[in-house]
Amino acid sequence: MEEYLSEKEQWEWLKAQVRSNAPAALLAVLLVVGGVAGWRWYQQHQDAARLEAGARYMQILQHLEKGEQDKAFALVAQLEHDTPDSPYTDQARLLAARVYVDTNDFDKAATMLAAVASQSKDPQLAVIARQRLARVQIAQGKPDAALETLKGTEGGAFAARYHEVRGDALYAKGDKAGALTEYQAALEPGSADAQLLQLKIADLGAAPPAAKGDPAAASVGK
Repeated sequence: MEEYLSEKEQWEWLKAQVRSNAPAALLAVLLVVGGVAGWRWYQQHQDAARLEAGARYMQILQHLEKGEQDKAFALVAQLEHDTPDSPYTDQARLLAARVYVDTNDFDKAATMLAAVASQSKDPQLAVIARQRLARVQIAQGKPDAALETLKGTEGGAFAARYHEVRGDALYAKGDKAGALTEYQAALEPGSADAQLLQLKIADLGAAPPAAKGDPAAASVGK
């Protein structure tokens, strides 16, 4: 018996393999081709959605610059419906909230900010929205709700702002001692709000301390 098949036998064996395995091989090829085509379609769809969301956001800015608030809010609603997870939708909601605050429509502002705080995929943006929501809730006369909203935003780059807003909420509740503690904790070197914080501290009858790390603080008592 020969160790290797003849050329004819090899050819017959190959044809038999193709006949028996052709359906599976064809299915594998179709799955691969379909997967690649599907991924490309998904990517193109995502790119188109991002471009459309970006275009709508720019239109919102233009309408607000012209004072066309109704048209701007209509586009915000479209973004919320079509691309709820888009960062442009988050930014549009923040813009709308600011406009609502400027017109003292705090309920609608709170709705916009709450959506960003709970739905944004950007953790920092969610924290910003929560702090702004807390300010709106204070303006609504809901300091307890504001304190609840602020839970979990104590640390990181927003720590100083957290302390200040918490101080405002405590002040609104009549807790002046607690407010003073929070305002003092909010002071930090180079803070853009340092002067306002010092005024709030002085209003509570305490001597405004130098901001943390301020060289002037080291000279006190010398």
